[in-house]
Amino acid sequence: MATEKSDVSSMEVDDQISTNPKFSINVLQLLKSSQMQHGLRFGDYTRYRRYCTARLRRLYKSLKFTHGRGKYTKKSITAPTVTEVRFLHLVLYTAERAWSHAMEKRQLPDGPNARQRSYLIGRLRKAVKWATLFAELCAMKGDSRTSLEAEAYASYMKGSLLFEQDQNWDIALKSFKSARQVMVVYEELGKYGDLDNQVLCRERVEELEPSIRYCLHKIGESNLQASELVHIGEIEGPALDLFKAKLEAVMAEARSQQAASMTEFRWLGHRFPISNAKTRVSILKAEELEKELLDRMEGALPAEKKLAVFDKIFAAYHEARGSIRNDLVCGNSENIKDDLSGLDKAIGAVLGQRTIERNQLLVSIAKSKLSKARDEKNEKVTKPEELVRLYDLLLQNTADLSDLLSSGRERKEKEIALSEECEVKSLIFRAERCFFLAKSYSSAGKRTEAYSLFSLARSLAENALKKLRIVANQDQVMIKELEILLKDCRSHSCIEHAMGIMEHEKAPEDISKKISNVSISGSDKKSEKFLIEKLECYESAVADSSTRVAPRIAAYQPGFQAIPRNPIVLDLAYNSIDFPSIENRMKKDKKGFISRLWG
Repeated sequence: MATEKSDVSSMEVDDQISTNPKFSINVLQLLKSSQMQHGLRFGDYTRYRRYCTARLRRLYKSLKFTHGRGKYTKKSITAPTVTEVRFLHLVLYTAERAWSHAMEKRQLPDGPNARQRSYLIGRLRKAVKWATLFAELCAMKGDSRTSLEAEAYASYMKGSLLFEQDQNWDIALKSFKSARQVMVVYEELGKYGDLDNQVLCRERVEELEPSIRYCLHKIGESNLQASELVHIGEIEGPALDLFKAKLEAVMAEARSQQAASMTEFRWLGHRFPISNAKTRVSILKAEELEKELLDRMEGALPAEKKLAVFDKIFAAYHEARGSIRNDLVCGNSENIKDDLSGLDKAIGAVLGQRTIERNQLLVSIAKSKLSKARDEKNEKVTKPEELVRLYDLLLQNTADLSDLLSSGRERKEKEIALSEECEVKSLIFRAERCFFLAKSYSSAGKRTEAYSLFSLARSLAENALKKLRIVANQDQVMIKELEILLKDCRSHSCIEHAMGIMEHEKAPEDISKKISNVSISGSDKKSEKFLIEKLECYESAVADSSTRVAPRIAAYQPGFQAIPRNPIVLDLAYNSIDFPSIENRMKKDKKGFISRLWG
């Protein structure tokens, strides 16, 4: 009897376990894949919101959990309602839809106004409400891992709401720290499980770190300066979009405070007063970006990010020039106009220098890809013609900068030194351009032109090297590059000379081969056969890589061939036969009386 009772009790426990299953959702991986596949890879929150709406519609319909037909009847989701995992998906995607709608309002071109900001915060409140419900349901219906991730998700949503409201920074800090702590714990657990989940958790921890440091900065528990916050927001991810919006506002406020103390712009010994606050802010922003670029040039910063920083610098300086020219139109005093014209010239010269630096960076990127057939990202090989075009741009930039420096008022020593530096750079760029133009001719098989251009590049590089060694502040990097260019010019000119002699010696033999293949009979046979005509011979149908000759695989379109046809019969005897007269056999027309009279 005792064994029968124990068997019955164990069966009851098994029935309870089967009726109350624990659902499992990999929350972080599910959200990451949905966000990356439906718009957030490119920051398109509108597309992601529409996806969440369509996903919710499908879930409501498949679960038969619609809110009535015609008249709306609300159905709340509680623990007894959750009979399968799709109910948890429904709550999760509702929170995601509200969050993506809020982020969509945050990304408006001119920023959200007061009414839109109120709506944005309302959507974030709704996202927090649904995320909290999701965490509660997962605690009751999900397994331990699902509950852990849902708790982190709810903490992140709560922190985002407080972050946007600009209040209760200590509570926001606790929420972000709670989410981070859960992710760290889950990452440690992931070391013994799926590697993908471990990587996702590490990425989310890195995305949460800037928000935590910003909260510490606002509370006052961090010694972080406002200008140093820029380096925090370099991590990419949807979790950082709210932080970046706040960061831009903080940096604008810090620049406005610094601009109040900025009264003049110094350039090559000149001092130009700045009265317009907008001009001061733009110049200050450009100088901060220049300092950041200079500090980080020493580190391993990717070229794409350097180019992005250059673009921001150009935008800031162009904005400053726009403000200066507006002041020039509105100005009345001659002294003020002179100062503004000098300031415009100085900003233009700085823009010219930064443009030359950016194009030199593009040249270094192109040179790194020149020797590779394909790089790691499967990009195309760089051709010498592309480098010739870049050096054309650099020559134009140096010419524009030299013209700008030679114009206007009296020049100081620093301006003269900069114009001389532009002349030397122009000579170096001409030598480099000749070198890559020679390589382009060499790849086309034109040995004479290539040899002449390599010799010209060598002489230009020697002249530039002499001038560089005379200058007081010698650029050792530039000198080393010129020495390498001299060696390359000498070696390539020797190669082209040798190749030209070989081709010249081989020319009579090639001509005799071509003449021997000429057909006297007038047939249309070509001297070189196609591959399809000589399948029994092991000969290459592809020409040498140094010559631009199309491979001879098969003739297209096929040529005409003579074919037999039916004979044509021509009746040539007809015109030479004399046929007898048959007029006497023909009937004559009978005429009446009147017709007889009148003939």
